[in-house]
This record gives sequence, structure tokens and C-alpha cells, in this order.
Amino acid sequence: MTEPSRPPRSRRRFLRHPATIAGLVVVVIVAGFAAYWFQPWKLFTSTTVDEAPPAATAGQVPGPQVTATGAAVTEVVAQGDLVSQEHPTSGTVQLLRLPDDSLVVRIENLDTSDGPDLKVWLTDAAVSPGLDDAGVFDDGRWVDLGSLKGNRGSANYPVPSDADVDGLDSVSIWCDRFNVSFGAAELNPRT
Repeated sequence: MTEPSRPPRSRRRFLRHPATIAGLVVVVIVAGFAAYWFQPWKLFTSTTVDEAPPAATAGQVPGPQVTATGAAVTEVVAQGDLVSQEHPTSGTVQLLRLPDDSLVVRIENLDTSDGPDLKVWLTDAAVSPGLDDAGVFDDGRWVDLGSLKGNRGSANYPVPSDADVDGLDSVSIWCDRFNVSFGAAELNPRT
């Protein structure tokens, strides 16, 4: 009968050596931190949302409108198309004024990458496609509208009632973890 083979004595000592154990602990900690920070699984995930507009939208006619019964409807104040910056991004953005005079940013047909700590920001930064200006959105004024609800589809983002939106004429899909915009849209007033 053959005795099972055992690793050489020097390898067994190496595996039990305190420096080897400490090194393995450090590798596990660094790998765990890197996984938390970079969230590499987000390269393979996607979340789709399909929220209805917040109220009956006024359509293509600018300015306050009322229905045949005299009820106010939602006004499209400004709109724009998303352009790619750090990641390929497409969709449209509208700034809506609801009948109660509150504001909502609506993103429709969004298609971008998933990522860690993505936010929707209303900002004063100029928008240009590409990587050159993907990090400028936190240089000036901005209002955080909350976490991105999904990297695909349509969703509404209420603007806080106490926010001063004068001069905030762009929207960014902002990665707060890495301080970069995945994509952004310049909001052009409806006239």
C-alpha cells in the first residue's frame, strides 16, 4: 500500500510561517477593499426603471397650460440630450414644472453604464462630449437630486423646494466615488 504523498517539509513550514499568514491576511483585506471601492461586478449589471411622467405633460407647447376643464398641467421648462463623457451615455432630459409649482428633472430613455455611487446633479457647468470636461461638474454650483434609480429607462428626480435653480442649466449623471460625469445634458429653455 502506497502512503499518500505529503508536501515537502520546507513548504509546510513556509505555509505556517507568521510572515506568510500576515501576507495572506493583507492580500485578503486589500482585495476586499478594492472590490468595495471599484465594484467590478457593476461592469456586468444593469438596472432598468420605467417611471411614468409625474403628471400629464404639456406636450410640445411651451409655457403654462390648462386642460379644457381649466386644470393646470405640467410645463416643460427646458430640455436637452445626454452626451457621452466617461462612459457611453444617451437619453433625453427635461426640467418640468408641476401644477403645484415644484420642479422635477425627468430622464427618459437613459442608456449608460452601471457604476458605484451614481447621482443625478443639476449643475451650472457647461456640457461638452468626451473626457476632457467630464470632471468639471463639481467645480461650480450643483444640486444633488439623489441616486440614479437605474442605468436604463426613464425616471423622475424631484428638485428640492429650497434649491436655487437660477443658472443651473445642465444635468449630469455623476459618479460621486470617482468625481466624474458618465454623461451630461445641457438644458435649453423651451420658448
